[in-house]
Amino acid sequence: MLRITNMRIAVKDDTPLTKLVAKRLKLPQQAVEDVSIVRRAIDARRKNNISFVYTLDVEVGQADGQVLARLRGDRDVAVQMKVQEVPIEQGTRDIEYPPVVVGMGPAGLFAALKLAEQGYRPVVLERGRSIQRRSIDVQKFWQTGQFDPTSNVQFGEGGAGTFSDGKLTTRVNDRRMDDVLNILVDAGAPPEIKYLHKPHVGTDKLMEIVPRLREQIIALGGQVQFEAQVTDFDIRDGMIKGVIVNETKCIPCNVVLLGIGHSARDTYSMLNQRGVAMEAKPFAIGVRIEHPQDLINRSQHGEMAGYHKLGAADYALVFHDKAVGRTAYSFCMCPGGEVVAAASEDGGVVTNGMSLFGRKSDSANSALVVNVTPNDFGSGVLAGIEFQRHYERLAFKCGGANYYAPVQSVGDFLTGKSGNTDGLVKPSYRPGTKRVKLTECLPDFVTATLARALPVFGNSIRGFDHPGALMTGVETRTSAPVRLLRGSNYVSDNMDGLYPIGEGAGYAGGIMSAALDGMNAAIAVINKYKPC
Repeated sequence: MLRITNMRIAVKDDTPLTKLVAKRLKLPQQAVEDVSIVRRAIDARRKNNISFVYTLDVEVGQADGQVLARLRGDRDVAVQMKVQEVPIEQGTRDIEYPPVVVGMGPAGLFAALKLAEQGYRPVVLERGRSIQRRSIDVQKFWQTGQFDPTSNVQFGEGGAGTFSDGKLTTRVNDRRMDDVLNILVDAGAPPEIKYLHKPHVGTDKLMEIVPRLREQIIALGGQVQFEAQVTDFDIRDGMIKGVIVNETKCIPCNVVLLGIGHSARDTYSMLNQRGVAMEAKPFAIGVRIEHPQDLINRSQHGEMAGYHKLGAADYALVFHDKAVGRTAYSFCMCPGGEVVAAASEDGGVVTNGMSLFGRKSDSANSALVVNVTPNDFGSGVLAGIEFQRHYERLAFKCGGANYYAPVQSVGDFLTGKSGNTDGLVKPSYRPGTKRVKLTECLPDFVTATLARALPVFGNSIRGFDHPGALMTGVETRTSAPVRLLRGSNYVSDNMDGLYPIGEGAGYAGGIMSAALDGMNAAIAVINKYKPC
């Protein structure tokens, strides 16, 4: 098999891929037996000639060596060896009870699925509700402002990533990435996620995929319990002996994979009280910023804005303020999406971004955040949580104490005013918004850095700092405010049998990296123990 890299094809070129590959390899078309896409990215640097850039695996009807000899010196064509799957070896140590997996976000789901596949019959505990019930609860909150602390955007089957854009991009380089993508495709995700440079699934697709993963876990011998919050551990001699559920029920276990997510503040507090090794870590806070999607399309794609093959354009922006040592950046950009209410506690306003698979809304939104370090929130492992909570409660108060979000136009923000409603977009956040000064619910260093960053971002994306662009506060859940310390074997530094995993443990930053972390931790368990 041959691999072709850096194969550029104009977006408007509809020539069959097989024909283009044959021409590239100087072969008759019938000699190209199979072409599979390994990767496809968009190169939009030249707006008048936007191209797809492919990596392709090709089977040809003659020896690979003959083709390579004809293309001698071409660095973008080479022999591609098939990767041999490495079998998972089960350990020899006895495990008295089935492993317990806490949390049904990406880390917990993929950890449980891998354990179930290998015959370990995991018990999965989720503090929230099933995705079907959860969807109803979330929609009720968005429509009426009636908040449910048990079932919301943060808590419930699928985790926080379910109500998001479902982005699968990651900076993690892991040979099991294909395994995660294949599992998602088998569960109903679009096949193109396996090769797109910036794949996404969308909330609507995740609503269908996540229950199928749960059904697979159960079919393989696992158990799933909803509204089952782990409120304590049974710990003896520094070892896990069981988990306490809803303060009353004890489930005996020797192994716990802890995928609690970045918003389980009560669980963090319990872990700290129980002496589990953990430390404060940096995160970021700020706002969501909204523009018309057409504005972003025109800036990124020029005259080809809106072309059906390109879809809704995205962006990634970074501003380093060297004078004060701060960084402002875009995060979790949602093309064709909406800003959503993502509170997980009474009396706090939290925002996030969400989009469906089709990304068809007229609005583009992204988090616009500034880095926060332990120096900003003081000593104490849980001080970052209190820092987040303080500004979420200020936002709640500024919005009217009814889960309305504080909003301000970019023009008002940069001039210190409030109240302007003549914007480029209408606020998409529900249940509602209130025009205020965002300086009332964000730290001074955050608003000052954003004010310096906006004009710079406007130089990169024309219209980004338009006075009518809309900012909605506050975005505080960019990542976990703590890290649960663990070794290279995924085991807690000071609690034998406890495996902290995923974003809530401080070792992931999105759906893919969390899923991979959960899967790798499960394999570490499998390598150590034999099935119960």
